[in-house]
Amino acid sequence: MKRVSIYGWVSAAVALVLAAVVGSAWLLQPSPRVLKQSDIDAAVLHTLETRRLPSRTARAAEAVRESVVEVRSYAPAEKAADKPTEAASARNAKRDPPATRPKTKSHPPSPPPSRDELAKGDPSGGKDESGGKRKVRNIGSGVVVTESGVILTSYHVVADALRLEVIFHDGHTAEASVVQAFPEKDLAVIRPSSIPDDLPPATLGSSRNLAPGTEVVAVGFPFGIGPSVSAGVVSGLDRRFVSPDGKRDLDKLIQFDAAANPGNSGGPLVNLDGEVVGIVTAILNPNQSGTFLGIGFAVTIESAGIAIGSSPF
Repeated sequence: MKRVSIYGWVSAAVALVLAAVVGSAWLLQPSPRVLKQSDIDAAVLHTLETRRLPSRTARAAEAVRESVVEVRSYAPAEKAADKPTEAASARNAKRDPPATRPKTKSHPPSPPPSRDELAKGDPSGGKDESGGKRKVRNIGSGVVVTESGVILTSYHVVADALRLEVIFHDGHTAEASVVQAFPEKDLAVIRPSSIPDDLPPATLGSSRNLAPGTEVVAVGFPFGIGPSVSAGVVSGLDRRFVSPDGKRDLDKLIQFDAAANPGNSGGPLVNLDGEVVGIVTAILNPNQSGTFLGIGFAVTIESAGIAIGSSPF
């Protein structure tokens, strides 16, 4: 019994020694440091000095990039009977002296789409009912504004189209149909037949906070190239634009100087918070060059909301 008692005392002593050692180690640990604002400021400053962060315009463009789509409207194939032959053209040239022939305005040709592009996603192989090749009549842009894939674009991009096609940021291509059209605002709402997974809608902002000099970003597909990004400032507000043919008379527009060209129509004008504040609608071309001369116009997002209402959303 004495031997057992001695072993018990030894075990108890060892346990007490271990407990003392552990307790001493815990007591000797330094207390956790409380972060001060100066520590946070120093860490942020170190990050700014050692890492190159994207610019504000780059962040704004990235915020809306996956919501911007390319919109293609297809026209019927031109019939052979409607195309003048070379002989007929020569006869007409001889019949009308050069001085009396009407002058025509020249426009720089848009890059022709490839055969694969024309047939892409088209079960008819890019041909109309008569077997002729369909042609891309307009290439424009659009922006996804709801999780279900509803797209806001310019009316003149989709007007009288035989067929519409939408190409998303990941290459997904789908046919689309016009849900609502507002020619007086040059706005249209279209809905694609299918959308990519996890398609993010753009965040809509307000043009009321804009002022001359406010930085903005235009994102779209000029000449079908894109998505392309250009940056500039708001040049003026409450502007009016009348198209040379008189078919469009728009008011309450945002004037901006971020580069925009044919194909940008329908794309978003974005503030530096990545919010859509307007829809690009026109560029001013006094000499009919068809290219950007420094003055672009966008319909305010408020005008788009008033025109569209809540029905498609």
